[in-house]
Amino acid sequence: MSKQTFVIVGASLAGAKAAQELREHGFDGRIVLIGAESERPYERPPLTKDYLRGESEREKAYVHRAEFYGEQDIDLISGATVTAVDPDGSRVTLDAGGDVDYDKLLLTTGAEPRRIEVPGADLEGINYLRTLADCDALRARIEDSGRVAVVGAGWIGSEFAASARQLGLDVTVIDPLAVPNEQIFGAEIGTFYRDVHVQHGVEMLLGQGLEAFEGDGAVARVRTTAGKVVECDFAVVGIGITPRTDLAADAGITVENGIVANEHLVTSAPGIFVAGDAANAWHPFYERHIRVEHWANALNQGPAAARAMLGEDVSYDRIPYFFSDQYDVGMEYSGYATSWDEVVFRGDREGGEFIAFWLSDGRVVGGMNVNVWDVNEHVQALIRSRRPVDAAALRDPDTPLESLAGEPSA
Repeated sequence: MSKQTFVIVGASLAGAKAAQELREHGFDGRIVLIGAESERPYERPPLTKDYLRGESEREKAYVHRAEFYGEQDIDLISGATVTAVDPDGSRVTLDAGGDVDYDKLLLTTGAEPRRIEVPGADLEGINYLRTLADCDALRARIEDSGRVAVVGAGWIGSEFAASARQLGLDVTVIDPLAVPNEQIFGAEIGTFYRDVHVQHGVEMLLGQGLEAFEGDGAVARVRTTAGKVVECDFAVVGIGITPRTDLAADAGITVENGIVANEHLVTSAPGIFVAGDAANAWHPFYERHIRVEHWANALNQGPAAARAMLGEDVSYDRIPYFFSDQYDVGMEYSGYATSWDEVVFRGDREGGEFIAFWLSDGRVVGGMNVNVWDVNEHVQALIRSRRPVDAAALRDPDTPLESLAGEPSA
């Protein structure tokens, strides 16, 4: 019997870790990893942080050493775009011509930046940050500039703004919400992050959207919906991402806010799996489909999909997790809180060392530790326990979090 061929479309973190997992779990067939970028797979967090600021080497951003793919007999095809998937014929078509047949297929197609549609959006000097090439271009602009306008106070915009400010630029952030990430965390945490930026000298133009980019060929200023005009040498737009689903949709695979999958990460097409930013997978703990756009999800969901491809009984139920570093403020967040009754704080909120808990019906549905470490696993245990928790005990730093989750004491 001939050996099987597993194809992975998307040479991303999720795709690269899936390929690694296949080999580590004994798959001895052919692995084909196809990526549209000329780069080998890399991680995205450094692109708004240490690599952007020139504090880490490019090599540290890559998922694996350059030699890894050859050593593991993984056929990495870079700079190639898959233009079609044929579920009936079990093959993918490449833009350069030719097909690759597969026995099983994993889609790790990721996401792309949401484009802004306002007058002047096609001016030179308006940047998006998603790829290493984007980051390299921004590093060059930062070196030659003094002022930047950042459109969007979400994680990409906020982290870029922090790095640009640390590098000495005059930074203005524009967002229609009253505080950063208000729709995700509410007013209290949003206010905390707004104040962090203000304290570091960033001009925060909140509660006003972008009316237009202006300039003669290249952006020279931005105008907000409140009539504020901000001079700038260049602009960065970070208003969210959109999952790349066209390939799946064209193949007749079910798409709705991502590529729909069951808890085993299998799409509506048998033998085709999905992982990473593009996956809208059924989550057994939350009993609903969710799509998670964060590094940890790509890191863990790709390998889970690989095990499912090998026939293991995989049920992907990790609690969503992400982290952010802005200036000297580091945080970790766990959970999937779409609604809550109150936010409870433990620690020094004014001093920037605290834990925030989002509660719904007295149960913890989300938790964020800010400059407080080694507590994330307890926060996740609280969420998983679904136990009603006394808010006063949550606030009390002398009450061990593990006791509230019913964990055994150390």
